Amino acid sequence: MILQACVEQRFDDPGEGVAVSKNSAFAEEFAFNIRTIFASVESKIGEPSEIDQRDKYAGVCGLFVLHFHIFRSVDKKLYKALLDVCKKVPAVTLVANIIWFPDTFLTNKVPAAAKLMDRKSLQAIKAQRDTYLQQRAQTLTKDVQSYYLFVTSWMMKMESILYKEQKSEKLQEDLNSRCNVFVQGILYAYTVSTIIKTTMNMYVSMQRPMTKTSVKALCRLVELLKAVEHTFHRRSMVVADSVSHITQQLQAQALSAISIAKKRVISDKKYSEQRLDVLSSLVLAENALSGPSTKERRLVVSLALCVGTQLKTFKDEELLPLQLVLKKLDLISEISERVKLQCDCSFLYWHRAVFPIYLDDVYDNAVDAARIHYMFSALRDSVLSMMHSKHMESCDQLLESYDKEIMDVFKEHLLDKLCKEIEKDLRLSVHTHLKLDDRNPFKVGMKDLAHFFSLKPIRFFNRFIHIKAYVTHYLDKTFYNLTTVALHDWATYSEMRNLATQRYGLTMTEAHLPSQTLEQGLDVLEIMRNIHVFVSRYLYNLNNQVNFTYQFLQKKFYIFSQFMYDEHIKSRLIKDIRFFRETKDQSDQKYPFERAEKFNRGIRKLGITPDGQSYLDQFRQLISQIGNAMGYVRMIRSGGLHCCSSAIRFVPDLEDIVNFEELVKEEGLSEETQKAASILDSVLGDLTSNSAEGTEYFKMLVAVFAPEFRSAKNMHLRNFYMIVPPLTVNFVEHSISCKEKLNKKNKSGAAFTDDGFAMGVAYILKLLDQYLEFDSLHWFQSVRDKYKKEMNAVVKEQSVQSANQDEKLLQTMNLTQKRLDVYLQEFELLYFSLSSARIFFRADKTAAEETQEKKDKENAAKAGSSADSSTPTEPASK
Repeated sequence: MILQACVEQRFDDPGEGVAVSKNSAFAEEFAFNIRTIFASVESKIGEPSEIDQRDKYAGVCGLFVLHFHIFRSVDKKLYKALLDVCKKVPAVTLVANIIWFPDTFLTNKVPAAAKLMDRKSLQAIKAQRDTYLQQRAQTLTKDVQSYYLFVTSWMMKMESILYKEQKSEKLQEDLNSRCNVFVQGILYAYTVSTIIKTTMNMYVSMQRPMTKTSVKALCRLVELLKAVEHTFHRRSMVVADSVSHITQQLQAQALSAISIAKKRVISDKKYSEQRLDVLSSLVLAENALSGPSTKERRLVVSLALCVGTQLKTFKDEELLPLQLVLKKLDLISEISERVKLQCDCSFLYWHRAVFPIYLDDVYDNAVDAARIHYMFSALRDSVLSMMHSKHMESCDQLLESYDKEIMDVFKEHLLDKLCKEIEKDLRLSVHTHLKLDDRNPFKVGMKDLAHFFSLKPIRFFNRFIHIKAYVTHYLDKTFYNLTTVALHDWATYSEMRNLATQRYGLTMTEAHLPSQTLEQGLDVLEIMRNIHVFVSRYLYNLNNQVNFTYQFLQKKFYIFSQFMYDEHIKSRLIKDIRFFRETKDQSDQKYPFERAEKFNRGIRKLGITPDGQSYLDQFRQLISQIGNAMGYVRMIRSGGLHCCSSAIRFVPDLEDIVNFEELVKEEGLSEETQKAASILDSVLGDLTSNSAEGTEYFKMLVAVFAPEFRSAKNMHLRNFYMIVPPLTVNFVEHSISCKEKLNKKNKSGAAFTDDGFAMGVAYILKLLDQYLEFDSLHWFQSVRDKYKKEMNAVVKEQSVQSANQDEKLLQTMNLTQKRLDVYLQEFELLYFSLSSARIFFRADKTAAEETQEKKDKENAAKAGSSADSSTPTEPASK
């Protein structure tokens, strides 16, 4: 307690002969000055011209306590007068959220005087605090309206006065009006600031609940406070220019008043030391006023006039105007510091709880959205105080925490609500035909949120918060993500983008997502959306899908080649090939099942992945992915040809289509009819060419990779046919495992079919021209022989055990037989799938035979062309 230690220290020093407490003259002068200062302060408290009287009141109370501790005497009348002020000023905010209650201070620090007071009077003063808060809560809304009118009127006066050109003949009048307007702005700022600080801090200190209405009203006052500051700041150049002229004018007025008093002193011939002191002080005041209006000079003037006003050198009607001029001079000379002090809102750091309520109010009243700039300006005032914090190692931690807290609240209570409301409005507007909600503005009301998007970016810390950009980014992100999930909704989100631009002025970014799964050309999704248009005019081109498939296969085949090149795999395959060649005569030209099974199990020794997969499992998945890509091409091709055939079913003969344009010309029909006939010929030509197009895409995907696969640098791939048997064993085990999961509660990884593997094997065998090599293994026949042999052994064992009547062993035998049936069935299904897949790749012909067939066709075409050059041949494809 600094004050406590200060007033309770010993002022008497007997050793030096200093007796302060016994100095009656000093005690009298001390008390007189306290009463004089208090009289000047009390008359101004609560008045419109109040500027710093509350701070001075706290100082007077401090001096009264000091007087009591020094002289141990109490002026009961002054004590009572000091307490009476509490009825008008129940509390004074010293700094930030530190509030000072004068009655508590005087009662605690001057207990002797408190005992002389009536207890009821003291209790009534304390009860006045609750009364003050109740009255303030009731009148706060009206006060806001009044000050809103006062401040806005003052702002208009500021703008009109500062824009007005100064005329030389009215210069003095203009400077007077400017001075009065500047001072009035500072007074408004002080009054509004006092209301906000006192009310908020008293509610917190007394732990009283504040209503939302009061919070909104106080936040409005904060906005008015920052509006005053921004007005001064916005016109700071003109204000600075005016201040220098106004101070000179005020100094001239003060010098004129002092000059009259000085002449009055000089005219009196009765010289005395007191009169000389007064005269000297007046001369000193004149000298101080004759220079720049610095703080030191004004202090000298104030001290000089304390002496200079003695002996009635000034008449009453002269002294009050002089005091007013000097007060104005103080305010005008320190106008920037005064404005900054009175408009400082750093106290809001301790009242951050009001911010969410304020944002909710701004959101509900979007028309006044621009006022949010003032609130963020007020919140920024706390930064300077936090930068001087000493309770943390670095103030950056405190600043980051404050920044995050404010931004989180801002996003939760305004930005995110705004984003969702805009998105909801766009969705309901686009889906009006569904009648999802009653949108009649006369029933449900109307909130124009577009006002938020006309706001300029809000400055906070080292960033600018652009509400329009934030909402635009949210909508762009949402529309893009939802379009990628459901491409068939692209038109809906495109319409919502256009509506956002028209209704809210948002500059939306085009998603640049295809309206289908391809960049151009028709697609499955487009067919599903517009099947009626598709079947009437089929212009499908599968080259797009083939191109993407080619790019996909290129990546997969690189991994495929790496696996086949691995030394462990390559050496094992060479070993198996050598074994088969040496033993095929003894094994009836069949590759042994045990050998393939041994390969499948042995490869697990090379290592497994964290999810338990061997290298062969991963290789099988790679081949399945390649096969699935081929299956996709076939699916699109089949669907396209089916729709195309439906579109051209009305054409009698695709080989003999008449030319309608020539027929119309022969009949001499009109130009419009000829044009229509030409369009019909074009449509028929497109349909015919498209029906013949796209039937050889498997052949294309074989032709593009086969040369590379069969080249000398890829010799390691020629062993592929030998790894197919272990792959089929691995695939069958995987397939049975997936099917068994269908009956389990956790169906993760469950599946009942996977023909991609068969398609992939057939495709790669074709690329390597290894159908004959694979067929030479007679693999599936070897599988059948193996399982039939085991099933016969089980049946034979069952007949033996049935005679022994061993039920447990019989059950085991039945399970074994069932397992063998399942495995054999899976191998048969794989055999049928592989046989079907081989048909797509012309498995009946070798590469040499296909090359010869192609040459024969070309020769036949040339011969036919030379025999009948008048009949053009129809190309097989574009």
